[in-house]
Amino acid sequence: MNPTPHFIANEFVIARSGKTFENRSPVDNRLIGLVSEAGAPEIAAAVAAARAALEGPWGRMDIAKRAEMLYAVADEINRRFDDFLEAEVADTGKPVSLASHLDIPRGAANFKIFADVVKNVPSEFFSMSTPDGAGAINYALRVPKGVIAVICPWNLPLLLMTWKVGPALACGNAVIVKPSEETPQTATLLGEVMAKVGVPSGVYNVVHGFGPGSAGEFLTRHPGVNAITFTGETGTGSAIMKAAADGVRPVSFELGGKNAGVVFADCDFDAAIEGIGRAVFANCGQVCLGTERVYVERPIFDRFVTALKAKAESLKLGRPEDKSTGMGPLISKEHQRKVLSYYDKARTEGATIVTGGGIPPMEGELANGAWVQPTIWTGLPESSAVIREEIFGPCCHIAPFDTEEEAVRLANDTAYGLATTVWTTHLTRAHRVAARIEVGICWINSWFLRDLRTPFGGSKQSGIGREGGVHSLEFYTELRNVCIKL
Repeated sequence: MNPTPHFIANEFVIARSGKTFENRSPVDNRLIGLVSEAGAPEIAAAVAAARAALEGPWGRMDIAKRAEMLYAVADEINRRFDDFLEAEVADTGKPVSLASHLDIPRGAANFKIFADVVKNVPSEFFSMSTPDGAGAINYALRVPKGVIAVICPWNLPLLLMTWKVGPALACGNAVIVKPSEETPQTATLLGEVMAKVGVPSGVYNVVHGFGPGSAGEFLTRHPGVNAITFTGETGTGSAIMKAAADGVRPVSFELGGKNAGVVFADCDFDAAIEGIGRAVFANCGQVCLGTERVYVERPIFDRFVTALKAKAESLKLGRPEDKSTGMGPLISKEHQRKVLSYYDKARTEGATIVTGGGIPPMEGELANGAWVQPTIWTGLPESSAVIREEIFGPCCHIAPFDTEEEAVRLANDTAYGLATTVWTTHLTRAHRVAARIEVGICWINSWFLRDLRTPFGGSKQSGIGREGGVHSLEFYTELRNVCIKL
């Protein structure tokens, strides 16, 4: 079985050490394949290739040509749509219906979106007076930061990787991607696309491996890396930030969340059930922006719990290729153990289990997969670990509230600040509550609705910086001022 290789300087390479690790299906735990694990030599080679690209044709390429090349990348991803879909579904186990609607088309679109942003963003210009009366002018140039380390999560592997690679390349940087060890295939497949459309050698590189003592640590500590962008859990972000302190290199992080949903009694009830249902159970709850804490105004609390229970129990668990599958497995057996540990904590702490709370009965080979039941609890105190800590599974706790002040206080009572979703038909209240909840994005009567031109990121322990539209350019470029004496 040939291992999944690294992609360095437009060539597929196997680590000199020969070390590999297993890539297993979360659906039935079968072995998909082996993956080559990068060591320090592969990281050094990737950094050298990226630096050479910046000094070569890529570094001299104008914006129009770069944009044309990124459009070609997007078109080639779409031409090979089925290949990317197969790889993404194999690694993640998510339903084909979800991956074909979201992961692959959005992953491709990110290249075109940021190519357009870079072509059209303005810069600053000022004229100033001088003592001799002749004056001077100042204008700003956006120049690439250099070599960008892109460290990606496993929940939306292609989409969240291209969300970073797209703007980084559009701005003229070179990238070294370290995908999650759980989901190595689409980042590697993208290397074929890059080479096919003529992206110069060293512009896009991929290295596989783990964090400490492996590719992740070697990459983030390499002095030839100019900036690091990461999406993942907060503890890993903290470790990367410490590594980036050597050399004072900038970081951009989207980290963990413990997001709240707030449902007022005057909401469109059916829309709120549909929206909160998606926010809790979509992608088996493995969404940074997902909702694990739900606060419902008391007059509709019992009705809401009953309706969300029915929503959870209507989800069919099954193979990703089955069009009727509503929820897939968790990413791995390891993550299954983590999520089940919180299911156990909820039970121990006296939660009322509305539905779920364990492993569903699955037939045949599926019994070996990383399955958990969609789960709803009530009755826990706000001090419970289930309410305080990110679980990243298809579960939520629902609690009642009586006033708007209480709802805002409960939503803000967390170390995180990534997202929230608020359901109300009271327009003034919607604006008022959205302004007071401490998050990077607040949805009103919706969830996961994204205009990619808008700022995206987290507050508090949910991240540093903003991505999207011109906000991505602020991280992937340096502003250089040119002052000309007239």
